[in-house]
Amino acid sequence: MKDLNIQATTELLNQIMEFELSGVVRYTHYSLMVTGPNRIPIVGFFKAQASESLLHAQEAGEIITGLEGHPSQRIAPIEETHRHAVTDLLKESLNHEQKALEMYKQLLGLVEDASIYLEEYTRTKIGQEELHNLEIKKMLRDFSG
Repeated sequence: MKDLNIQATTELLNQIMEFELSGVVRYTHYSLMVTGPNRIPIVGFFKAQASESLLHAQEAGEIITGLEGHPSQRIAPIEETHRHAVTDLLKESLNHEQKALEMYKQLLGLVEDASIYLEEYTRTKIGQEELHNLEIKKMLRDFSG
């Protein structure tokens, strides 16, 4: 069992928290910009993503304070392409989810064999992000053929 690097863990959790908070803004914006005949289910999808991003940010913040750290009050930068076709929004979503997956995998490398709780937390988030990636890829298929 290795020792948990608390400083590196809280720093990365703060980055994750900032990224998840940017997801709240991103997905809320997307939900407002969707038009067309499939608007209702896609808006629902984006609103659910925004709510989940907020929950993920809150969970990361709780862990940070549990490790005696200080949660950030910032959000990660949000790219605005001004392209709001559903395919563009879904592609941007996929990119966002892939970045989140990378961050959680990085966290797993820090906490693995150092904290069962943090390892399980991180594995759960990785599974959720992988599922989001699959769902968005399936949604994008409708637009490719």
